[in-house]
Amino acid sequence: MSHPLAGALRQGLLELDLPLDEAAQAQLLAYMDLIAKWNKVYNLTAVRDAQEMLTHHLLDSLAVVAPLRRELAKLAQPLAVPADAAWPHISPLPAEAGSPRYRLLDVGAGAGLPGVVIAITCPEVSVTCVDTVAKKAAFVQQVAVSLRLPNLRGLHARVETLTDPFDVVCSRAFASLVDFTAWSASALAPHGVWLAMKGKYPEAEIQALPKSVKVFHVEPLTVPGLDAERCIVWMRG
Repeated sequence: MSHPLAGALRQGLLELDLPLDEAAQAQLLAYMDLIAKWNKVYNLTAVRDAQEMLTHHLLDSLAVVAPLRRELAKLAQPLAVPADAAWPHISPLPAEAGSPRYRLLDVGAGAGLPGVVIAITCPEVSVTCVDTVAKKAAFVQQVAVSLRLPNLRGLHARVETLTDPFDVVCSRAFASLVDFTAWSASALAPHGVWLAMKGKYPEAEIQALPKSVKVFHVEPLTVPGLDAERCIVWMRG
């Protein structure tokens, strides 16, 4: 790849222990170029510097890929049903060959982070990026066309209006855990999980969650080149 940031991306992937083929790496860099191209028109991000965009946006989003794959693998296994379960635990149905097996909703997706990155790196996942700003949803849709990602779509809507079940509902720099889970609860499948990307351990936000939301793991993340605390808060309904 002749892209000026190709080497930095490869190094970041090595540090994340996330092997990606050349085609996926090229798509990630092309995605960054699309953000840079349309940023002034769509006001996608305050970050303008290309190296900073690679670290703060691309590598930050790539850091969740391995944890996401691990949780998706768990969803594929039959789950034991607790005696006090109010609803049946359902494993995802087998998908047709070549079609996405899982459904992920990225809430308040903005420029498509981490949704677009997940669509590129996880072709087995059908990704919907929802945003209340029409031009941002339109940008994600343009990315899907430009990068030929049939498993990606941008949706202009309020998350509260969505009722189709998603295996994973994720957010990055979107809202408090209370608001995120409350607004997106109708979109979470009975067997599904919430993935909330956060900075420092959000103790106050976790304490404020209702009893109906269970935090089952707070996972520290290390983002190459980013000197800041990052974590994933994993939750179930």
